[in-house]
Amino acid sequence: MRWVFNYLKPLGKRIAVGITIKAIGTVAELMIPFLLTYILNNVIETENSGRIVLFGVIMAFCGVVACLGNIIGNRMAAKTTMLFSTRMRETLFSKTLFLSARSTDKFTIPSLESRITSDTYNVQNFIGMMQRMGIRAPMLLIGGSIITLIMDKSLALVMIATLPFIFAIVYSISRKGVPLYSTVQRSVDGMVRVVREDANGIRVIKALSKVDYENERYDKANLTLKKNETRAGVIMGVVNPIMTLLMNLGIVAVVGVSAYLVSSGRSSATTVIAFMQYFTLISMAMMSLSRMFVMYTKCAASAKRISGVLDEENELKPLENSNAISTDAHVSFENVSFSYLGKRDNIKNVSFSLKRGETLGIIGATGSGKSTMLRLLMRFYDASSGTIRIGGRDVRSYSSDELSAMFGLVLQNDFLYADTIEENIRFGRDIDDEAIVAATKIAQAYDFITSFPDGFQHRVSTGGTNLSGGQRQRLLISRAIAGKPEILILDDSSSALDYKTDAELRKALSASLPDSTIITVAQRVSSVKNCDLILVIDEGEIIGCGKHEHLLDTCAEYREISESQMGGAFLD
Repeated sequence: MRWVFNYLKPLGKRIAVGITIKAIGTVAELMIPFLLTYILNNVIETENSGRIVLFGVIMAFCGVVACLGNIIGNRMAAKTTMLFSTRMRETLFSKTLFLSARSTDKFTIPSLESRITSDTYNVQNFIGMMQRMGIRAPMLLIGGSIITLIMDKSLALVMIATLPFIFAIVYSISRKGVPLYSTVQRSVDGMVRVVREDANGIRVIKALSKVDYENERYDKANLTLKKNETRAGVIMGVVNPIMTLLMNLGIVAVVGVSAYLVSSGRSSATTVIAFMQYFTLISMAMMSLSRMFVMYTKCAASAKRISGVLDEENELKPLENSNAISTDAHVSFENVSFSYLGKRDNIKNVSFSLKRGETLGIIGATGSGKSTMLRLLMRFYDASSGTIRIGGRDVRSYSSDELSAMFGLVLQNDFLYADTIEENIRFGRDIDDEAIVAATKIAQAYDFITSFPDGFQHRVSTGGTNLSGGQRQRLLISRAIAGKPEILILDDSSSALDYKTDAELRKALSASLPDSTIITVAQRVSSVKNCDLILVIDEGEIIGCGKHEHLLDTCAEYREISESQMGGAFLD
């Protein structure tokens, strides 16, 4: 919870003003029963209408101050809470974007989504309630107790005697709340994961008639959440009924004792009236405090999950004192090995080098480690052993900004967002219209874009669902090359293109980006056969290396792939 106070510090003045206004309103509210008792005991019997009107005006003034204090204080609390929660969500979202790939794998995307949404909402609610009731409730409780002690100690002690029991019960039950609500939030993660998967695969689900199956899968996650929420709600829901019971028993005791004291002449009816009003205020305060304890348990559980993300260390910091070597290689791997889980190597002793402007093709079976090599090159992960260099420098010596500025990346299942074609290609970068048009021509996307009535202003739906697979891939390639990257990575990014379009794309890339090093991961020989260097990968190891003709003679696996695709593999 310490990080919460760091976010509240800049709002300290606003919070202090709001608390002061709230405190003034609460003091005015506490004065009303006391003034009523004073009027009944000392003013009415004088039959002085002027004094009666005066004290009536004072009571009315206290009522107005109490009302305005609560309204203004609550409005300021709402504003402060919004400012706090906005900054908190912005920071948390920014942190998720800068998490390393390994940290993202550890938290999982669904969990990060629920932390940004439901967890921040729980913290926001508690901060708002603390500002609205965190001052008012204790002041009503303490102030009411002090005033009643001054008025009549015997009745006050009867009333106050119930409070320790209430505090003990609320505290003991609330201690169980944090682990309970932590379990609830983990169940939310599971439900979000199912929803996210189904939203991404809705077309496949419908095509395979698996709607009922997915409903069952969601119901299972939903029932788990329901079970955990019910358990937490039942345990935490005991607080209010028990507290209400104890408060009602306290009222009965006060009424019984007050009846005895009044009948014996040791107290007055007006004092009893004031006590009942103060007891009502104290009861309201206790109810508010109990709700705050319940909300605190939710907040503490959520704050712990949020702080886990905010405190996550970036293990991919730039490597200091790393000397560059003199080499004509633009990209090189030197005996690189890597394991995701530390149990077996997903990449084993990979070595190769590329000069600036050369092209590399990587081909191999699914799961052979092709994409893993690219992730290491872009430093999404650090290699377990070996060295990866760009321009003679270890990739670990570059800052994240320096490294990302070198690359243009296209993935097979990359994303498009709901905006115009132009903005999807520009992607928030300082790229002029001419560069965008040129990029679409290279990517073979210009013709289909200009066929739309609104051209580059044509709106793309979320995920590009209103475009064909080939159109989406050509837009993504346009985005990657619009920034004129030093290294262009095409990770199975032409799988939806026909052979002719794919061949034309390769020619255009070669002619238009002569100084860019292009790395292509593909399943088709036609996509890599003209590369300066081709790597054949199997189970993380290089089993073939060279140009197309050389591999046909020396690598049986490559020759087998080529022969199986002979019908459409050699379009020029």
